[in-house]
Amino acid sequence: MNFSAIDFSILAPALLTGLLVTTTHVPLGQRVLKRGIIFLDLAVAQIAGLGIIIASSFHWSPGGWQVQLIAITAAILGVMLLNFTERHWPDIQEALIGSLFVLASSASILLLTGNAHSAEQLKDLLVGQILWVSYEQLLPVFILYLFVLGLWFKAPNSRSSLKFYILFALSITASVQLVGVYLVFASLILPALAIRHLEKNSLKTGYIISGLAYFLGLLIAALFDLPAGPVIVFSLAILALFTAVIIKQTRQKGN
Repeated sequence: MNFSAIDFSILAPALLTGLLVTTTHVPLGQRVLKRGIIFLDLAVAQIAGLGIIIASSFHWSPGGWQVQLIAITAAILGVMLLNFTERHWPDIQEALIGSLFVLASSASILLLTGNAHSAEQLKDLLVGQILWVSYEQLLPVFILYLFVLGLWFKAPNSRSSLKFYILFALSITASVQLVGVYLVFASLILPALAIRHLEKNSLKTGYIISGLAYFLGLLIAALFDLPAGPVIVFSLAILALFTAVIIKQTRQKGN
């Protein structure tokens, strides 16, 4: 255990990143779980990642507007396709989402073939680099999330199928570049699973689970010199499981 590794100049922006991701992913995750399209986030995150890989082949600056444009375009095209399939083949929607994820993943690997830094790029896409996020990177994400949350909470019709997909694509495209595919999935699904039977204050509880998991995960990763992304995923899983058990016991006592 290395207490000297706790560097708030690194951990503070990383924690702020996690809290920012939490603001959109908890309510969106609830909707994903309710709609029964669990792997939507993985597919959209992978499609956005494919867009990033395509953009990187042009040697554009990571985080530049060209990269963002291609990533967002790829994600929106992906969700528009999924919105189409949901309307025409709802009975196999989950299978189609999984197939799209596999295709996007395979395309990413093919595009990185021959790239000397392919392993590093794939790792960054999946696990993320949350410890190296800067405050400058967070400002445009903050503005985007304000827009998404404004529509989500102030305009209930934004939760209709196509609008939901587009808001989802915008949020995922931003977050996957900050925290990676694994944390995007965990941040969406694990808190939502924990609070699925909670009738009151479910959103507030989901925010607490996610925020606390990011804090504890970053702290443990720093103390034991572990990769932050996987540790946060386990923190989310453990806290979500603990919360779900407490909620279940409370419901049983109430009955």
